[in-house]
Amino acid sequence: MSDQDYTTVISDRRGPVGFITLNRPKALNALNGTLMSETSLALKGHVQDPEVRTIVLCGNGAAFSSGFDLKEAAEADNKTTIQWRGAVEGAFEFIMQFWDCPKPTISAIHGFCLAGALELALACDITVADEEAYIGEPEVRFGAGVVALLLPWLIAPKVAKEFLLTGDDRVPARRAYELGLINQIVPNGRHIERATEIAHQIARCSPDAVRMTKRAINRSLDIGGMRSALLSGVDTGIFIEATESEEKLTFNRLIVDQGLKAAIAWRDTQYRNS
Repeated sequence: MSDQDYTTVISDRRGPVGFITLNRPKALNALNGTLMSETSLALKGHVQDPEVRTIVLCGNGAAFSSGFDLKEAAEADNKTTIQWRGAVEGAFEFIMQFWDCPKPTISAIHGFCLAGALELALACDITVADEEAYIGEPEVRFGAGVVALLLPWLIAPKVAKEFLLTGDDRVPARRAYELGLINQIVPNGRHIERATEIAHQIARCSPDAVRMTKRAINRSLDIGGMRSALLSGVDTGIFIEATESEEKLTFNRLIVDQGLKAAIAWRDTQYRNS
C-alpha cells in the first residue's frame, strides 16, 4: 500500500523525520480496525526507510484521539473469551509496536488523548503536548479493561491507581507534565512544531547509538518485570471484556440503538450521580 492509498492516516517524510498523522477527524481519530492497520503499515514503512531516523505521531482535527472506536467494538459484539483474546491482544500489539520500534518515536498530542490513545502516546519514547490537551483512562466507567498498563511503570503506583480507578478523562496536560507522563508542554498549536524540533535533534545523533540506547532503556524495564506485568494485564483485560457487567451491557446497547453520544451522555450521568 502506497502513502496515497491510506484512508485513515497520512504518512509522509520530511527530511530525516517520518510523520504518521491519524486522520479520522470527524470521529476524533477513534482507533478503528482500518486506522490501526494503516498506522502499522505506515510505521513499518518508516522503519524500513533508511532516510528516516525519527518518527512523529500526531492527530488531525480537534484531538489527538478519543481512543479505541467504541462503536466498532459494540457492533462486533464479541462474547467469548476467545473472541476477546484476539481483539485485546491485537490492540496490545498495536500499542506496543511504538514502544518496540527500533527508531525513536515522538507523540505530539492536542485536544483529547484518552484511553487506548493515551496508551499509544505513552508507548512513544517522548511525548509533547499542547497546553490545552486533556488526557485520561475512562475505561472503568463503561466496564472495559485497560489494554496496556503502562501507567504504573511511568508514574507512582498511587497516582496510577487514581487515574485508572476513577476513570477521570479530564486530566489537564499541566498535571500530566508534573507527573512525568509528558516531556514538554507548549503553547496552543505548537505541539507538532516542537515534536519536529526534538525529532531533528535526535536525527543529528548517531543512529546506531540512538537505537542501542533506546533498546538498553527498554531492556532495563523488562528486566524489572514490565513486559511480564503488561502481559498479565492483557489477560486481566480479556477477562474484564468477557464479563458482561450491567454497565457494559447498557453502554453497548445505547451505542448500537442511539449512538455513541447518547452512550457517553448516559455514562457521564451515571458518574455524576454516583
